[in-house]
Amino acid sequence: MTEDARTAKLMQKMLRKKLYVLLSKPRVPPEKLEAVLPAHLEYMIALEKRGLVFSSGPLVEPGAEPAGYGLTILRTKDAGEARAIAEAEPFFVHGLRSFELKEWTVMEGTLGLRVNLSDQSVEVA
Repeated sequence: MTEDARTAKLMQKMLRKKLYVLLSKPRVPPEKLEAVLPAHLEYMIALEKRGLVFSSGPLVEPGAEPAGYGLTILRTKDAGEARAIAEAEPFFVHGLRSFELKEWTVMEGTLGLRVNLSDQSVEVA
């Protein structure tokens, strides 16, 4: 089997799901974000409820405090929709953050979900 054939065989069943990654960075010191934080959280929760947020959260150096950097992965139909979502985010609207948009193709990985019926709790791994 050639290397090309071997590669094709290994990749044949991979997911190939297109998602969009927003890398955001602060334009101001972290304390300046606090006044807009509730609006940002409400916006992100609303996107999550619509099924558009795959994952989101702060990016920090190991052991450091959050400094306003963030990572959001969106499930949108295309880059235009992802850009529109990013441009409507309250931190961006108020000029407190800038962002970089990347297309990401998910190929491999795992998702673990455990539902405990006895106490109705859910664990994601």
